[in-house]
Amino acid sequence: MRVFKFGGASVKDAAGIKNVYDVLQQVGYEDVLLVVSAMGKTTNALELVIKDYFEKSPSLQASVQEVKKYHNQILMDLFEDDKHEVFQAVQHLFSDLEYFLSHNKSPNYNFVYDQVVSYGELVSTTVLSHYMSFRGIQTQWIDVRHFIKTDANYRDAEVDWELTKNNIASNVKRKMLNVTQGFLGSDENNFTTTLGREGSDYTAAIFAYCLNAESVTIWKDVPGVMNADPRYFENASLLNQISYREAIELAFYGATVIHPKTLQPLQKKEIPLYVKSFINPLLKGTVVSKGVALEPYLPCFIVKRDQLLISLSSIDFSFIMEENISEIFALFHEFKIKVNLIQNSAISFSVCVEDKFGNFKDLNAVLSKKFKVDFNEHVTLYTIRHFNDLAAEMVEKDKIVILKQVSTETMQIITSEKQ
Repeated sequence: MRVFKFGGASVKDAAGIKNVYDVLQQVGYEDVLLVVSAMGKTTNALELVIKDYFEKSPSLQASVQEVKKYHNQILMDLFEDDKHEVFQAVQHLFSDLEYFLSHNKSPNYNFVYDQVVSYGELVSTTVLSHYMSFRGIQTQWIDVRHFIKTDANYRDAEVDWELTKNNIASNVKRKMLNVTQGFLGSDENNFTTTLGREGSDYTAAIFAYCLNAESVTIWKDVPGVMNADPRYFENASLLNQISYREAIELAFYGATVIHPKTLQPLQKKEIPLYVKSFINPLLKGTVVSKGVALEPYLPCFIVKRDQLLISLSSIDFSFIMEENISEIFALFHEFKIKVNLIQNSAISFSVCVEDKFGNFKDLNAVLSKKFKVDFNEHVTLYTIRHFNDLAAEMVEKDKIVILKQVSTETMQIITSEKQ
């Protein structure tokens, strides 16, 4: 079995859904499992619904209607008859969403987040599955929440591999096209969980591991994995092949083409990962597999914007020792703040972090009781794998360099823009 993942950009409108059909016609669809994300910016739109819900905003109903209107337009563009059963199926899902919003009693933001945003993937896969059937491709629609079981760490759930493996191996039908949702799972009480933002790639890897798949293909709007994001760097080059090790390094430092969790289960079973263009599906793209070097061997640039550089120093000028660092990292874990760079001296400790859940204000209040806390907001972290002087010079040009860290293979530079 092959596992294909299509992200939100590939199914953002009716033309995108039709293109998925065209891609399958070209590359084959028998014995394939499709993992599909929410359409376009639906997750962002549902995040607005959540915001309005918690603020008890009068705009809540309008926010929900915007999501429904967007999907209804796609349905109208895809199906000739508005009496087609897909309209009722989608309406049923939105009715479930509205029921949850009107009856939920939990004040837990992360719990509510997972229950609400999940409708993006549930609706997108329902639409795509019906469209494939409409065009003559028999499909099995799978509710991924019955297959991927997790703990109850909402918004960043850990997979229960034993339960998940048994569910998938026993229930996924072979020799046909299966369609399921990325990003989602469920806990032991069958409440919806999510695997972390952009977790659909990880979903594909989970299914591939449990099914002993032939390969995983991530379909993107780029020709493959590039050595730099073309939005920020001119003359970005395609990497034809990468080893698992190199791809894990790139993902660890924040390369957005491949989700950080995706590669470990694939490496364990030596399942190759392809990153290919849904615009030109017959191009070779990039392959990530065992024992191949980075090719061509050239600097790879990773950019993480809107970072926070925190500098901690002891109030009494005593050394910051292992016990202090252990306590600091325990707090980062508690407040769900991701550390991307570390640098320390005898009496200070600096970290570049990502505050994606907006918890730094609360963390700062705790840290300030024991440490002097300084911080720089909205800095940019550049990581250069296989760096050279020219690559570093290009990154530093017209910027203020706040911190630089160099190892054998990797250079990291924290900058702010010159005023």
